[in-house]
Amino acid sequence: MDRSKRTQYSCLIEVHGRETVYGKPCTMLDTGRGGVMEVTEVKIFPVQEDRLKAYVTITFDNCFVVRDLKVISGNNGLFVAMPSKKRKDGTYRDTAHPLNNQTRQMIESKVLEEYDKEIQKNK
Repeated sequence: MDRSKRTQYSCLIEVHGRETVYGKPCTMLDTGRGGVMEVTEVKIFPVQEDRLKAYVTITFDNCFVVRDLKVISGNNGLFVAMPSKKRKDGTYRDTAHPLNNQTRQMIESKVLEEYDKEIQKNK
């Protein structure tokens, strides 16, 4: 991307094989205002299945949406699975995912907090 065409809302989520872009870590979201990535909206869509508890849509900085996250009941409690796509060989690959544990934990805590609120509201 030509630097002169970047706007204040240019967002960088992942660049394969690079540690930095424009001198900034790839795990940061550049809002053009010196800010870092923030989850600004979480929408929970509960389902009545055995392990799958909900589908989730999250919005980052009111400008980037990621759909089809899943809240799953695992052996050690609830966790958030990133959206994925089935490949020709039958394996799954994440289509969007955090690049570090700090970001993963931030997303998971926000999603599970909103999931708990949604479940309490529907009791």
